[in-house]
Amino acid sequence: MEIENKKALVFGGTSGIGLATCEQLIEKGADVIAISRDPSKASTVKHNKLSFESCDVRIEEDVKKIFEKHAPFDILVSAATGGSRAAGPFLEMGMLGFKSSFDKLWGYANIVRYGTSYLSSDGTIVLVSGSPARRMKPGQIALSAVGGAVENLVRGVANEIAPRRINTVSPGLIDTPMFSQEGKDRKAFIDSVTASHSIKRAGKPEEVAKGIIFVIENDFVSGTTVDVDGGWISS
Repeated sequence: MEIENKKALVFGGTSGIGLATCEQLIEKGADVIAISRDPSKASTVKHNKLSFESCDVRIEEDVKKIFEKHAPFDILVSAATGGSRAAGPFLEMGMLGFKSSFDKLWGYANIVRYGTSYLSSDGTIVLVSGSPARRMKPGQIALSAVGGAVENLVRGVANEIAPRRINTVSPGLIDTPMFSQEGKDRKAFIDSVTASHSIKRAGKPEEVAKGIIFVIENDFVSGTTVDVDGGWISS
């Protein structure tokens, strides 16, 4: 797909990977709308070519309204987390926390289910999963279960929506505002997680966004997962 003059909706587009994707789409000439659950995030993003909308992807009616308002469109990206994420040993985990981790899946399901019909005939969808989907580290069973479900959703839906395309981009450890650690604690955490990786650092949102741009532009890619993980999967 040639991105220039295309219309793109990016859920989770006001920070991290989503914002980096918005910026790269704009650089390539797309008309981009960044969608965030928290409207206050939009006020912190300064980009005169980026439009903003508020939406909670977990609420079907809100998702439908966004699509109806901005249809038709050519590119649909979601990097929205959907909510909190549980961590730690499964047998010590509160089930409410485990269940809430799947808000990401329900949000993605709403986006694909209700967005596809408004997508142009050669349009494309990209969802963001994560390396734990196929290689989890200790304490990541919730992330792994959710990510695996997202990637299987994409593989299963790909034939249904053809000739439109859908893919997943799977990032490893990425240095985004989602990190709670700061300073030395942040560095120690990154060093610990990436010690066994072939690239021993956290990735940048811009690097993941390049993977998203790749699957948007390459018309021969559908129903698959592209890893942008610094060697996490092969470690």
